[in-house]
Formats: sequence, C-alpha cells, structure tokens
Amino acid sequence: KYLFVFDFDETIINENSDDSIVRAAPGQALPEHIRQTFREGFYNEYMQRVLAYMGDQGVKMGDFKTVYENIPLSPGMPDLFQFLSKNHELFEIILISDANMFGIECNLRAAGFYSLFRKIFSNPSGFDKKGYFTLGPYHSHKCLDCPANMCKRKILTEYLAERAQEEVEFERVFYVGDGANDFCPSVTLTSADVAFPRKGYPMHRMTQEMEKQQPGAFQATVVPWESAAEVTRYLQEVLKK
Repeated sequence: KYLFVFDFDETIINENSDDSIVRAAPGQALPEHIRQTFREGFYNEYMQRVLAYMGDQGVKMGDFKTVYENIPLSPGMPDLFQFLSKNHELFEIILISDANMFGIECNLRAAGFYSLFRKIFSNPSGFDKKGYFTLGPYHSHKCLDCPANMCKRKILTEYLAERAQEEVEFERVFYVGDGANDFCPSVTLTSADVAFPRKGYPMHRMTQEMEKQQPGAFQATVVPWESAAEVTRYLQEVLKK
C-alpha cells in the first residue's frame, strides 16, 4: 500500500484560499490597517484578525461557503483524483494543510472528492454565536522552519508512527505540495519515496537549492509538475511495474 499526502492551497486548488475569501469582504479588499498587522511566521494569527474584521462587516457563513465552493482545482487535479479513486485499494490518502477545516471541506465536497481522504489535518475553524468565522492554531511544535501554528513534518511523522502501531506499513510515500511548509516534511522522505513539488513554487526551489548545496541530502525522487496530469502519469508507470 502507498501513502499519498496532499497539500491544499495552490496544490489541490489553484489559489491560496486565505486570499480567496477576501472576495467575500466589502469591496473585495481588506483595509490597510489590517494588512499591516501581518508578521512572517504568524499567518494564522493574522487570518484570525482578517476573519474578525469580515465578521464585523456582516460577512456570513454562506458567503464564505460560496467562495470556497467556487475556487478552481489546479490543472489536471480532477483526473488525478479520478485515478486515485479507481485505484483506492492501493492508496491511503491524507491531506495536510495550513488552511482551515471548514474551507477545505466546502471545496472538496463541492468538487465531489471529499470521501477520497482518510484524514484531513488542518487548522480548526467554525462559526461562533455571533456567526463570526473563527480560526485556531493546529498545534504547537519546536520546528524553527515552520509557522508557529503548524509543522507538517511533525504531523506526517506522527501519522506514520500511529499507522505503524496499527500495523499498517507503507511501501512508499508520495507527497504533492508547493510551499516552504511542504519542503519541511519532504526532507524526511526516503529514497523509496517521491516528492512532487509544483514547478516554480517555494518547495521546488528549496529542493533545487538543497541539491546544489548538499548533493544527495534530499533522498526522495523529485518529480516537479505544472499539471497534476504529470503526477498521474508517474503513478501509472509505478503501478505498471
């Protein structure tokens, strides 16, 4: 059996969903005083302020839902999902994302692929008594390379350990992502595994830099993609063997 790990923003979907929801704000923009509160590594806290502002402006659950449901999937992604669905007995599929549970669920249900995923790891979110969209951090961790609220390496390592205890061992791990926070877990992959970084995005650049600076340190096979069709083709070859 293979473990397939997906990122969400700019991987499954072709946008960053945190930016997308601004379409539900008045004038489809955020005021400067909110934008200026952003600090590197504290994006989750920043989004909490964005959502509080949107709640104050009367943006409701239905408005957010509509935006999430209409975010387009990345090129080739529906076909990759169809392929995984056809071969579901061979793949265990999980999603690790620094977006939020509500948004991911809305988008995947609308696209018809929610049931593909055995588990989704993302920041907790929901609506409070006032009807405001609230967001929390996923966990805390000690990784210096990741945002304060989420280290995907920690999540993946713990998941593999938990599955091993349940006597589920994976022949290989496939990891599809785009961001710097996807590079962190991909460094732990072995030579049997495959990393699929989206071409020209931070994860791809970081794998290239690591290969230059420490040849052989990045162990997984690297297969960059522009369309998820390239991922599907690679998997078809693997299954032929």
